Amino acid sequence: MSKREMVVNYVPGEECRVAVIEDGKLEEFHAERSDSVSHVGNIYLGTVVNVEPAIQAAFVDFGLESSGFLHVSDLHPRYFPGEDSDTTEMVGKKTPRRERPPIQHCLRRGQEIAVQVLKEGVGTKGPTVTSYLSIPGRFLVMMPLMDRVGVSRKVEDEDTRRKMRDILDQLELPDGFGFILRTAGLERTKLELKRDLAYLQRLWKDMERRWKKGARPRLLYSEQDLLVRSLRDMLTTEIDRIVIDHEGALRRAARFLKIVAPRSAANLVHYTAKTPLFSAMGIEQQIRNIHSREVPLPSGGRLVIDETEALVAIDVNSGKSRDARDAETNAYETNLEAVDEIARQLRLRDLGGIVVNDLIDMRMMRHRKEVENRFRDKLKNDRARSTLVPISEFGILEMTRQRMRGSHESVHFGECATCRGRGLVQKADSVAADAMRDLATLLEYPRVGKAEMVVSPRIAGEMLSTRRRALNRLERTSGKQVEVRISEAIAVDRVTFYAYDERGADIDVARLPSPRAEGDVFTPWAEAAGASDDWAVDADDEATQAAALDPAEPEPEAEMESLMLPGVDQMEPDPEGGEGGKKKRRRRRRGRGRDHDGDDREAAPLVAARTNEESRRPGA
Repeated sequence: MSKREMVVNYVPGEECRVAVIEDGKLEEFHAERSDSVSHVGNIYLGTVVNVEPAIQAAFVDFGLESSGFLHVSDLHPRYFPGEDSDTTEMVGKKTPRRERPPIQHCLRRGQEIAVQVLKEGVGTKGPTVTSYLSIPGRFLVMMPLMDRVGVSRKVEDEDTRRKMRDILDQLELPDGFGFILRTAGLERTKLELKRDLAYLQRLWKDMERRWKKGARPRLLYSEQDLLVRSLRDMLTTEIDRIVIDHEGALRRAARFLKIVAPRSAANLVHYTAKTPLFSAMGIEQQIRNIHSREVPLPSGGRLVIDETEALVAIDVNSGKSRDARDAETNAYETNLEAVDEIARQLRLRDLGGIVVNDLIDMRMMRHRKEVENRFRDKLKNDRARSTLVPISEFGILEMTRQRMRGSHESVHFGECATCRGRGLVQKADSVAADAMRDLATLLEYPRVGKAEMVVSPRIAGEMLSTRRRALNRLERTSGKQVEVRISEAIAVDRVTFYAYDERGADIDVARLPSPRAEGDVFTPWAEAAGASDDWAVDADDEATQAAALDPAEPEPEAEMESLMLPGVDQMEPDPEGGEGGKKKRRRRRRGRGRDHDGDDREAAPLVAARTNEESRRPGA
């Protein structure tokens, strides 16, 4: 028989972490920091600040930085035209969307409204709220202004649902409230359910007292902290032991269990050793693995999990899994392992919204159905609601999972300052090409007398080697000075521009107007096309012609060697290495010397390279 435990690591004023392990394997994990407590489940008295008919939604100010998003489908009938504050709606019989009046006929700006937070805001989106209020207990969920009773949607068997309704009918439920029996209350006695009902009624009376104070925005009901929520929602008959490493948290847990679960068979245990609890029980490393992009499968395959703002993508790879006798069987067995692990990872990482699972292709319909059924069975252990659709012809298993809080990745990780969250940085040659275009635009402004580029050593290597001729050409054609400054502090794919006028005074580059082509610069081409083949381009000839425009310029690789700048990327070996390459380079140099005047040959390159420590910006 498997051993299931709840383990609580509690650090006052800092963090509470709760893990559920089964035979040492992490099955559920939740963490809550004192400075970032979730608002999901809280009930507020707020004010309508805007009504948007185009999207049939209203925005509600309830005291947070972002207003809550309230869609018309989450608007209780008590706010419909002609209804009063005592209007109720039957549990499980929500008014269909087509029968609801437009939201602009129900709400107005400045109106008072009670809302409950359904989902935290994600990215630029504010929190999602509803006016259907619910207060969860351990076995029951109480819903003000609802009528009759219902059963948890996770219970699909009709006989079981009928049995649960019979249990609720035996209780003396107050008028004006709807109740849902949770799956945890199925095998509970009438006494246990009455005790849970009394607990919920106390919470409602406290909420009513706050409501009557009238000030807005106001918190009416606060969802319990992680310790109490875990005991309320995660404590099942399968859990044998609750281990807590803090005496104060242990006392709180004991008091709460005495009220809501006095007959719980789980043993409360105080952990007192100096070794951190999660490390001693082998949980810490498993938690670190939650943040890994790849998750290994027992047979040698792996999952690759990528979380985006739009959806979560999970790719199943067979990897080294080659034990099966044929490809179809191998795909089927790997997919079975994959859906088991996907269901677990969804719980561990708190992933929600749209989830797209790219399984290994299976030709047999029977195998597809078995994988789908296996996944549905594993999702029954998940407290979050989910919807699954059949595997598509492309092997895609799509689903949605209820998003209640931000995922662990969004809580523990921030955007990379270098790649800005993309996971990629622009290549050096691409950054240099963009910089040259921006520099050419900057030098066209009449006010600009000098331009300065601050780049990383990696980009400097590209600019001062392969693009040295282009820099010199820009200086010569514009008659303005360009300086390349190297900084270790700047990101590898960033370029910062500074501009100065003729006197060396700073010019705010950001305030320069957008460049425009003035005058008649678009000239129709009138030359008749001949029947020759000179449209073809020879890359070597084109490079030679371009080099001839800068006759006195030293070879890029020789110039870089003389600079000896610290941190600048070294040049690649000359593909024309050896004596043959040297002769070709000598011929190219001699050719350039013959084709141009001596004055041009004596021109010195204008581009200067300096490190941060050696230079200061002019005018600074």
